[in-house]
Parts: sequence; structure tokens; C-alpha cells
Amino acid sequence: MTSTEPENVRHVACVGAGVIGGGWVAHFLARGYDVTAWDPAPDAELRLRRLVDAAWPALTQLGLADGASTDRLTVTDTLEEAVADAQFVQESAPEKLDLKRDLLARLDAATPPGVVIASSTSGYPMTDMQTDAEGAGRLVVGHPFNPPYLIPLVEVVGGERTSAEAVAWASRFYEVAGKSVITMDREVPGFIANRLQEALWREALHMVANGEATVKEIDDSITEGPGLRWAFMGPMLTFALAGGEGGMAHMLDHFGPSLKSPWTRLEAPELDKALYDSVVAGCDDAAAGRTIADLVAERDQGVIDVLRATGRLPGARKEEGK
Repeated sequence: MTSTEPENVRHVACVGAGVIGGGWVAHFLARGYDVTAWDPAPDAELRLRRLVDAAWPALTQLGLADGASTDRLTVTDTLEEAVADAQFVQESAPEKLDLKRDLLARLDAATPPGVVIASSTSGYPMTDMQTDAEGAGRLVVGHPFNPPYLIPLVEVVGGERTSAEAVAWASRFYEVAGKSVITMDREVPGFIANRLQEALWREALHMVANGEATVKEIDDSITEGPGLRWAFMGPMLTFALAGGEGGMAHMLDHFGPSLKSPWTRLEAPELDKALYDSVVAGCDDAAAGRTIADLVAERDQGVIDVLRATGRLPGARKEEGK
């Protein structure tokens, strides 16, 4: 698929430098790569370097790779310059299908042959995005979680025209780059983790809309409850333990009938002005005077503490060739 093995990649291009794209830039820099970045916004470089500087203390705690430096970031004037010598490309443009199609086609035309191009899309299947690209075989989804420089998970999946070699190469590259990878064998709308996250989000919106719970109560119910378990054990095994020595079989026999109870409302509620205002005001109340920068720092430290406590610090992974 490509002449460069995942272990030998040294130069990564990031196209799109918002919250997700900028998070990828910070991650790749911390892992010791040279990074070229491009974003069409006039103030893109200023915002990107500010994001990287804000993330660097957390990344330093995680452990920087040999040679890692913010000086290895170059922001280019054009997309073509950004990818001209890239050995891997991470696209993180806004979630607009026409934009994604056009951009991936442009990236395909400008990127050296054989180089894998991954999209950070949070919902579009690659089959729908690769329609205009001649070299669609090298286009994959590499879906991260915010912030990409801290949350290990990346979901990798190809489209109908994507080669199996490109998917395998991308999965291995992300592993070498310090990520935890789920390689999906089929396209699923919203992928895996987003589907689960979205179900929880919809239930939360319903409870706010119906006056059943406040924003803070909803957040506390997770951080002080199941979220503590989910940091090291997923919902399926967690529920298996609820069955005691009988495991999941006993749990399903005992609690299975409750699946028919009207506990959940998976249809999204109408996001009218009243719900919109309630959610925004509730978040302001829950922040209790903390700025977004304060909350980002608190979140980052919390993730680091959990990763450290559970022995899963990405920076501690010594990858061959790094």
C-alpha cells in the first residue's frame, strides 16, 4: 500500500486545525513527529499554536517521546504544501458531507501515492465521503475522541472502495503513535462509541426537557456513579457482574424483562428554545464560575489521573522505532 512502514513514519500532515485537528497536531508532536498543518481560517495558525501550548503541560505529564517539540510544527499557506512530503494525513474538517467529499478528493490529488489519508469524521461513513476521489482505496476513517491528545481511542474503518491494506496500515500506525485502536470490519452509522455516547446524551436531553433532572444532577450521576466503573470496565462486563456468580446469563434472566419498561426514550427530543436555554443555563450553573480554559485544564488533569491510576498512560507505551 505504501513504501513507508507505520513504524518508520516521521512526517504527519494535519488538514483542519480546529479543536479536533488541533488536538491531533498536539498528539503527533508529543509523539515525536514532524507535523505540517493547514487550515483555511485566517487566524488558524494563532489558534492552533495556542491550543498546542495549552495541551503541552498535560502531554508533558503523560510523557513526551524522544525529540518531541512544538518547534516541529509548520503551518503552511496551502493544502498542497502541507501534504507534499507527508507519510500520513489526518483530515479534520467540519462535518459537512459536500465539504468532506471535495476535500478528500483534493487531498487524494495532492498527497504522494500510497500515503494513507484518514478522516476524523464523527458520523459519516467513508463510502459516502470517498465518492469523488480517484485513489479512494487509501481513504479510511480514523475517528478520535476529544481531546485526541489525551483520549486513547481511535475507531478505524474503511469504505466500500477502501483497500484492506489501507485499513490495516492505518490501524498499525495509530498503535505505533500511542493510540488504542478498534478496527471495525464494517461501517456502522456513528461508529461504536458515538452510538453509545449519543444514546446517553439523548436521555439526558429528555430529562432536562421534562424537568426530571438538572444538568449538574445528570453529570454527577455519571461521574459519581457508572462513570467510575466505565474508566476500566465497559458496560457489558459491568452488567455481567450484576449477575453475580451466574454472570451475564443470570443478569439477563433477572433484569431482561425490564428492557421492556418505559425507561428510555431513544428518539431525540425537539431542541426548541426552552430546552436549548435550559441546557446552556444549566452548564453555566454547573461551571460555577470556571472558565472554559479552567474546565479544559480540569478535564485534562482528570483524564491523566484516571489513566495513571489504571496503568494506561499512552506515553508509557514504548513502540518499536520510536
